[in-house]
Amino acid sequence: MLLGVDIGGTKTAIVVSAAPPEVLGRVEIPTEPERGPQHAIDSIIEAGRGLLAGAVPSAVGVSCGSPLDRVRGVIQAPPNLTTWVDVPICRLLAEAFHAPCRLENDANAGAVAEHRYGAGVGADHMIFLTLGTGLGAGIIAAGKLYLGATGDAGEIGHVRLSARGPVGYHKAGSIEGWSSGGGIAQLARKAGVPGMVTARDLGLEAKAGNPMALAILRKSGERLGQTLAMLVDVLNPQRIVLGGLAWRLGEPFMGPMRRVLRREALPQTLAACEVVPAALGEKIGDIAALCVAVGLE
Repeated sequence: MLLGVDIGGTKTAIVVSAAPPEVLGRVEIPTEPERGPQHAIDSIIEAGRGLLAGAVPSAVGVSCGSPLDRVRGVIQAPPNLTTWVDVPICRLLAEAFHAPCRLENDANAGAVAEHRYGAGVGADHMIFLTLGTGLGAGIIAAGKLYLGATGDAGEIGHVRLSARGPVGYHKAGSIEGWSSGGGIAQLARKAGVPGMVTARDLGLEAKAGNPMALAILRKSGERLGQTLAMLVDVLNPQRIVLGGLAWRLGEPFMGPMRRVLRREALPQTLAACEVVPAALGEKIGDIAALCVAVGLE
């Protein structure tokens, strides 16, 4: 039996499986980062023990946003978990469940999940973009997860596109600032949209023809198009798999993205690459955590 834990800024999912991608049981809890890590960890252990019903898992896998130390198994205060400072999550869960525990960032884990079971099946060279509250990338090169020298390859969200702009990865004008859900919400606030507006709210408004929402999504989509053009030219993938937010925002976002991608990328690299939606949908976090438990290599 495998135990997977997908830790997000608002919710955490705990799942068990005998053979991924099948999930035999699942519990979702609020992460509540303002309360610190211990409360969530206690809830993870309680939920995991309930799902396992006395069984000892063969391995535990944890998927979480960066930064983290995948070798030491330590979560290092990701932007959506600022109170989780140097949390030795693997040691704590290994002790609780008497099983080896592995930790991986959610973009890498999601890339492997889509490559094994989703939209990346059959592609030797693939990039997965998380495109949620934040923006990260996992890279599959020659059929294997590419980690780089320190395990940090794929942090495209940290790249700066402009001297000024919305903040992501603690950097103004970064790709995450321009094209993540959190960044789009910042654009809405700067444009004077009233209330606490989310990217999904803007998507609905844009589909209804709201000119301000259309303008915001056009600007964000264009920046994502620039990003994809860089990835296509530098890494020459066969497939780029986009997380669900991009497709939920629809043509007001995707249309500008495609136009800029066509304009900016080399013709030969663009012709070799298709941009497709993630196939695992809302299940991707669960399956990604199980892939971490199995091993990503």
